[in-house]
Amino acid sequence: MKKILQDYKNGKVNLSMVLEKIKILPYEDLGFAKIDTHRVIRKGFPETVFCKGKTISQIIKILESMSKREHNILATKVNNKIYNAVKKVYPDAEYNKIAKTIVIKREKIKTKKGKILVITAGTSDIPVAEEAVATAELMGNKVEKAYDVGVAGVHRLLDIKEKIFDSNVNVIIVIAGMDGVLPSIVGGLTCKPVIAVPTSVGYGASFEGIAPLLTMINSCAEGVVVVNIDNGFGAGYFANLINR
Repeated sequence: MKKILQDYKNGKVNLSMVLEKIKILPYEDLGFAKIDTHRVIRKGFPETVFCKGKTISQIIKILESMSKREHNILATKVNNKIYNAVKKVYPDAEYNKIAKTIVIKREKIKTKKGKILVITAGTSDIPVAEEAVATAELMGNKVEKAYDVGVAGVHRLLDIKEKIFDSNVNVIIVIAGMDGVLPSIVGGLTCKPVIAVPTSVGYGASFEGIAPLLTMINSCAEGVVVVNIDNGFGAGYFANLINR
């Protein structure tokens, strides 16, 4: 609003343009979606595009609306087909094939002082971890990674204790499928908040992530909170709030 008024004062926009901009300030109605243009004011970060279930045409139209605001854009659950279509419209779009994310940078990222540590139990959990990393980094966080250190070889976890005890690390994200025990062990080692992320990795009795979800919710270690199954974005976002 301040920028719009300043532009009007300086003669960069006329009254009709001012009225048009003010009209869409709270949200922009695209017919199939309402873009929350005020979210960056309320939350400190703009709306994120969850691509799963949307058509390519819908995704492109949403990105076109969001790119007008000159804020950084994050899209999650992206496949190659979606990326190839987005790349034609936005050549500077950055695709993380492992994380299944697209980042379109429109403003400078201000880096925070503290760090976020992201730990996975296994290699198969890395895609969810990378979604958390992509989210946290776009929000200006320094991220350190320690992958494949699960309880099947717990000595691997003890070998990264310097990272867990690092005074610059303010929050730890722990991602695990199968039995989902790793966040409890990490939570028992540190006084820092631990964000547990269950993944759908595992055999039949893991019930596509339900088993590790229940294990994490029932953690006896203090300071462990849990996000939804495969929700790397949610973990990265909440870790950013803690680090901020």
